Amino acid sequence: MEIACLDLEGVLVPEIWIAFAERTGIDDLRATTRDIPDYNVLMKQRLSLLDQHGLRLPDIQAVIATLEPLPGAGEFLDWLRERFQVIILSDTFYEFSEPLMRQLKWPTLLCHRLIIDDQGKVVDYKLRQPDPKRASVKALHSLKYRVIAAGDSYNDTTMLSEAEVGILFHAPQNVIDEFPQFQAVHEFDELKAAFIDASDRSLSL
Repeated sequence: MEIACLDLEGVLVPEIWIAFAERTGIDDLRATTRDIPDYNVLMKQRLSLLDQHGLRLPDIQAVIATLEPLPGAGEFLDWLRERFQVIILSDTFYEFSEPLMRQLKWPTLLCHRLIIDDQGKVVDYKLRQPDPKRASVKALHSLKYRVIAAGDSYNDTTMLSEAEVGILFHAPQNVIDEFPQFQAVHEFDELKAAFIDASDRSLSL
């Protein structure tokens, strides 16, 4: 059996922190895992900026409520579900995800949690586990599944490496250049073809 593992932000939905940066005018909040490979460094920077500007979880959620999946993402996900079991492996947070998951018809999502105080301030975050995307693929392997994975950022590359087939989708050129071992595609039709090819190759082994 095969399972498709997808990143969320930048693959199926917009980058939440970039949207929030655009709404608040805080340019430093635009940084994502496309720019900073160490997720803990990135999150500490984000929490510091939220604290500095007095921004709370409801402020972020108000922006997320205005977002929609990327054009073609819903149709692609419907197509993929007809052919594979699908799991979204993301470094987003459950406190962010509900409006977007609803629009994507509630795919299975494995991500993290925020720690919020009584005033709605984001005081910390709790990772599901170290290197969670790679760990998830390893767990699926232990259940005898073959994994085809797609993502766009530095934090996806361990997942792509662990999978039988890893695909870069919507990735920036710096990530493509640093990880030439992964096929890079930019449109959903190309991603469909990459999944079909990866699955066909597995059937011939």
